[in-house]
Amino acid sequence: MTIWFKPFTVMDLNQRGENTLAALLEIEFIEITDHSLTAIMPVHARIKQPLGIVHGGANVVLAETIASTAANAVVDIEKSYCVGLEINANHIRPVREGLIKAVTRPIHLGRTTQIWHIDIYNDHGKQTCVSRMTASVIQR
Repeated sequence: MTIWFKPFTVMDLNQRGENTLAALLEIEFIEITDHSLTAIMPVHARIKQPLGIVHGGANVVLAETIASTAANAVVDIEKSYCVGLEINANHIRPVREGLIKAVTRPIHLGRTTQIWHIDIYNDHGKQTCVSRMTASVIQR
């Protein structure tokens, strides 16, 4: 059984992010399963800090983008919407090039709050960051 309120495609998600920070950083959704979303972000100069590695804030933007997108996909968007309430991230290893991939899965899907777990990996499948986002479910 799927957690999603209604069917959608990665094309739907990518179109939703046009003209946003996600588009500026080239975040692209690539996979939907019954219980998770996956997105990638290329490592380029715009997301690096002066030492030449991915900026921790870029990891957080990727994490919040994928988790808040997932949060809104499990509610009836006509009746409510979700916004980030809190996010944290532990940066495990640096990334200098390639792509980073984020996968989010729910921890808690409540009536007024949701909690999402996000794992971020490098091109070699090694975990580079772990994050958790709490979303507030707001009634329209």
